[in-house]
Order: sequence, then structure tokens, then C-alpha cells
Amino acid sequence: MTDPVYVPLDTLKAALKITDADRDDLLTRALQAASRGIDRYTGRRFWLDPAPAARVLNPRGQTLDDGDGGHLLTADIGALDGLVVETGTTGAWSAAADIEPEPTDALDQGRPVTSLLRLGAPWPAGARQRVRVTARWGWPAVPDEVAQATLIQANRLYRRKDSPDGVAGSAEWGVMRLSRVDPDVQALVQPYVLPGLA
Repeated sequence: MTDPVYVPLDTLKAALKITDADRDDLLTRALQAASRGIDRYTGRRFWLDPAPAARVLNPRGQTLDDGDGGHLLTADIGALDGLVVETGTTGAWSAAADIEPEPTDALDQGRPVTSLLRLGAPWPAGARQRVRVTARWGWPAVPDEVAQATLIQANRLYRRKDSPDGVAGSAEWGVMRLSRVDPDVQALVQPYVLPGLA
């Protein structure tokens, strides 16, 4: 199965004023490349798993203990239906009690949960201890900035067929070299980049 794109094909076609279906394959590939490029640039993905999936996390170096309890950093969780948190080792899991998703208002704000608070208790710290989290991973919805960046980048990738050497020309501006990353795309997605990746 192909990972979802962040802009519908019809939206890209409308932006390019294309009404036929002759170039749909090229446009679809441009949308896929733009969407996956944004995933790589930001270090995250902006689509939501259709069903909960389990991931085993090593809590070492991913926890912070304070007066509230232990905070465990996780990948983006975009929905809480089906959330199950367990501690232990492979083949010997037990349910973790008193878990609170953080930030507490993230989903209300259209953003993902990125941490799990274990109220009043630390996460296990033993050498073989792990945390198994079953969740719907990803973002609750594609942010507007990511959709716009995808549209710009897909448009650029589609038009790249006319400038294979990275050089484009026009009657008004003459010949110019195209930059590697569109500055508008970079500005739109920069707030979504995971710390330490940019």
C-alpha cells in the first residue's frame, strides 16, 4: 500500500490548470515524492494510522522524572482510541496504570500527543525493560502549512521535467538556476521539524 499524499490530485491539477487525465501518473508521482520528502525533512509523518498498531519502545534516554511522575517521549500519536500502554519484556507484558497523554490539549489543537505521563511513578529503567505502546500513530489531520508546502513542491517537481539540468528560463527573467529546496516550502514546514533534525 502506498502511503497517503497530503494534497488530493484534483487540487494539484486545478493549481496547474490541467483538466485532462493524460498526466495523472506524473502528477501522482510528484505528489508522492513531495509528501515523502516533507516526511524526511521534518522527521515525522502527517497521516494517521487507520487502526492501532503496537510499537516497542526502549525507555532509556527517553524519559524525564519530576514531581508528576515519569514522562516518556514517543513518536506522534494522532488519536487515543485503542491506546494501550504496557511495560515489561517481550512475552511478559503488564498493563501500565494511570497514564496521561501529553500535551493534554494536543489533539484539541490539531497536534499529536508526543509524551506519556505515568502519574506518580517512573518508567522502568532496567536493562531489558521496555514499553509497548499500541496507538494510532501519526497526526490527527494534515496541517494547512504541510498541505500548502506539498502543493508547492509537487508543482515544482512536476515542472522539473522541463528543466532537467536544474535550469529554467523565461522571457521576462532569462535563464536561472533552481535552488535545491524551495524557500517557501522550507518556511512552511520548519515549525514541524523534530528538534535535532534541521
